Amino acid sequence: MPRFSCDTAIPHDRPSAAAGRLVAAAEPYGLTFTREGETLVASGAFGRLALTVGADALHLRAEADDRGLLERLRASVGEQLVGLLGEDVAIVWTGDVETGPLFADFREIRVAAVRDLTPRLRRVTFRGRDLGRFATADNLHVRLYLPPARLETPSWPRPGPDGRPLWPEPDRRPAVRYYTLRRIDAEAGQLDIDFVLHADGGPGTSFAMEVRPGDLCGMSGPCGLGIRPAPWYLLAGDETALPAIARILEELPADAHGTALIEVEDAADELPLRAPAGVSVHWLHRRGAGSPGRLVEAVRALTLPSGPAALFAWVACEFDDLALLRDHLRGRGIDRDRLLTVAYWRRMPPDAPSDRRISA
Repeated sequence: MPRFSCDTAIPHDRPSAAAGRLVAAAEPYGLTFTREGETLVASGAFGRLALTVGADALHLRAEADDRGLLERLRASVGEQLVGLLGEDVAIVWTGDVETGPLFADFREIRVAAVRDLTPRLRRVTFRGRDLGRFATADNLHVRLYLPPARLETPSWPRPGPDGRPLWPEPDRRPAVRYYTLRRIDAEAGQLDIDFVLHADGGPGTSFAMEVRPGDLCGMSGPCGLGIRPAPWYLLAGDETALPAIARILEELPADAHGTALIEVEDAADELPLRAPAGVSVHWLHRRGAGSPGRLVEAVRALTLPSGPAALFAWVACEFDDLALLRDHLRGRGIDRDRLLTVAYWRRMPPDAPSDRRISA
């Protein structure tokens, strides 16, 4: 049984519709709900979230094995509820809701070294303390909190009474981006994160372009699920997923079989990857490709093993491409629990503000 839990009831004149919207909003991010009697339940390494529809309220119960996970689950639910139901939604949690000056899973980390892996991929090595919770293959990603440039003493978010973060003033507020922990040595207090240098800029790219040893940023997590054991693996993604795919390949058992498809701009973005002998790695060059891109075409052209537990598919890429790939793979009969799909960024119109991407 989880050690920590909390509950809330959200008044609503159509609670069933509210529950449906919450479930649908979670789907693109790899959070899948299943029905257990009258309750919709999503569970995983993050904990357990249960939705029950009442006569005039949506009841939610969050459970987790540690306080940091519970805080983050509560914060994510709060953000989703406000986004779906409006700022006036009343969220009052009861149970394990003690809050400290910072989130329990938050760490300050400091830049130790910077080097370029390709023309569009830069590795930043960080040092920090108490990193043991991040050294797990179950969760590959972290949230990075990137302070405004040259801010000597950063300010960090802290838990609010409704579970959502209380943020510093705008001129001190860090930008939050999700990234893969490419490598972590908790005992040495060191970790690597690879940054894709997007042409359209934004906080993540700006940080990676300007960062220098000694700079401070924040980190929380871990988050973002890894893979499950399977006879055969499909790993598919674009360059934002390259760090995650590289790490997954390194952590697969030596006798693993499967295919990895990685879409990048051109040959200059390819990296030497360490993979089991039974896993083939294919680089797809995007330059000159139409829409949908090379990745969608390549996955559609694959001959996949058949059977309910014959494979596990891990896919991460642009939002619209991901929707096409998810529909295709489900149409091939792959069960939900054998498929993990995550949108790392979304292609925006030319007149949209720059950097709407979520890098991993």
